Amino acid sequence: MNKALLADGDEWWPVPSPFGQLVVAGDDAELHYLWLPGGPNPGTLATTGAHRGRPSSVAKAEEQLRAYFAGDLTQFDLPLGPRGTEWQRKVWRALEEIPFGETRSYGDIARRAGNPLAYRAVGMANNRNPIALIIPCHRVIGADGSLTGYGGGLPLKERLLAHERAVLARRH
Repeated sequence: MNKALLADGDEWWPVPSPFGQLVVAGDDAELHYLWLPGGPNPGTLATTGAHRGRPSSVAKAEEQLRAYFAGDLTQFDLPLGPRGTEWQRKVWRALEEIPFGETRSYGDIARRAGNPLAYRAVGMANNRNPIALIIPCHRVIGADGSLTGYGGGLPLKERLLAHERAVLARRH
């Protein structure tokens, strides 16, 4: 886990998922980080360390993640505090507007973030997304509809998109 992404006082906690163990970190006010299985190694924070008590942002994230994976939640409602540049935060806000089960291209997100030619910069911001899944960078695809890079790996991206499509199909 990149400690630079964590705020002072953050507590990290493992959260089980059908795709492997997630790790979330935050404080009582906001969630700051979500590590995906298959992503960059979260290091020793995921397996050692003392917890002072589960922060409310982490408890809410765990509850909502369980509901998401059960197919009962299609929109997260969590206080988020991702740390990044102004551009990255613009991109991440645009990602949060992608509806559950839908995808958008890097160009779509660049236009939404106010710079239509910055599709490569959108890719870099996606790569730096510290709260993957909740800030749904897995819903961003190539202009030709192909799956492109994902911090948790393309197989996980494909499984998350398939999960969302299946949930929508069951509801209709």
